[in-house]
Amino acid sequence: MLIDDKGVKLGVVPLSEALDIAAERELDLVEVAPQASPPVCRILDYGKYKYQLQKKEKDARKKSKSQTVKEMKMRPKIDQHDYEFKTKAIRNFLAAGHRVKVAVFFRGREMAFLDKGREVLERVIRDCEDVGKVEMEPRMEGRYMRAMLAPLPQSQKNKKKEPSKASNKEPSKANNDEGNVENNK
Repeated sequence: MLIDDKGVKLGVVPLSEALDIAAERELDLVEVAPQASPPVCRILDYGKYKYQLQKKEKDARKKSKSQTVKEMKMRPKIDQHDYEFKTKAIRNFLAAGHRVKVAVFFRGREMAFLDKGREVLERVIRDCEDVGKVEMEPRMEGRYMRAMLAPLPQSQKNKKKEPSKASNKEPSKANNDEGNVENNK
């Protein structure tokens, strides 16, 4: 099957005739689908064709969002403020579309209390489940216990935000009441 440079099907043509047509138009004969029966060939400028393919690949790479892996290190005896600060950073990384590797580092006798590190990682996973999902469950790698979190696709983020809006209204009233009590003292 032969297709000319304008996209018109010329039908099944012998190879020698197809080469003559291509030479006459000062173009190349390129086999596009060799597995088809009959094989499909196209008359085109091969240099221009390759250039267009490279351009398409470059555009596709540009449009694809690259995910970088961010790492957040913690300790099994992490303080509440430090935990909240690092969890906030993890949430920001996930919201920006990055994958996050959360690591708990054990020193000395802390290796005897691996369950404390697992509790910290599970707490991070629980606190970040509305913006990310677990890609790798917590597991030991040397002196580190690591878990990998990946950002949720946009459609899942929107679904999870709707129920949380209703639940956020009630605690804000409680916070305002507490603030008023403190102001009265």
